[in-house]
Amino acid sequence: MALPNDPAESFVREVDENLRRDQLRDMAKSYGKWLIVAVVLLLVAVGGYLFWQDRQKQEVAEQTEAMSAAIDKIGEGNVKGATADLQSLSNASNDVVRAGSELARAAMALRQNDRKTALDIYKRIAADDGMPQPYRDLSTVRGTMIEYDQLKPDEIISRLSPLAQPGKPFFGTAGEMVALATLAKGDRNGAGQLFARIAEDRQVPQSIRSRAVQFAGSLGVDASAALPAEPAANPAQ
Repeated sequence: MALPNDPAESFVREVDENLRRDQLRDMAKSYGKWLIVAVVLLLVAVGGYLFWQDRQKQEVAEQTEAMSAAIDKIGEGNVKGATADLQSLSNASNDVVRAGSELARAAMALRQNDRKTALDIYKRIAADDGMPQPYRDLSTVRGTMIEYDQLKPDEIISRLSPLAQPGKPFFGTAGEMVALATLAKGDRNGAGQLFARIAEDRQVPQSIRSRAVQFAGSLGVDASAALPAEPAANPAQ
């Protein structure tokens, strides 16, 4: 998706291209760390589920053990075995186990540069009313990142605007893509104002807030006050 041919926006175009390339690269690079965090959260969620739903305790415990075994196989480099295990868990009765297995499969696909498979999984999760909403939202964001260049600005804005709101868990990433799509439509002020709101949201990761300040400034919106002031240098002795 090309940005407007305005020489004044050369900086924005360059950062835009680097941003989208880095996002996809970082998704693959951070695969291992992300997966560990996801599994920890999964186990916590399943633990709570077991406490409140004792009737299904044995079944969910078995599914959790299967997930753990799949993770072990990934760590051992047994991708084929892990894929088979995760595939079987895609139909698990527990929504959290099912969502976790699907996201793990998508992460493995990205690690192998199989963007089509990853995108298919993300789309399937996002469209599944039975999945927990946070997993659906995450899949919407990740899937849009993968096919960003093939989407029209209006498609990106329509898809991500509900998530590109201050206080939302994925405001930073979704907001960046909506702002860039807004800029691609020629609305410099709208894009700059959205970048400024991203910079002001303290729940957004610092790296994204810093980028948002740069973007906003390049579009004529001063958002520098949103970032912490740098400590004053010690006077020379």
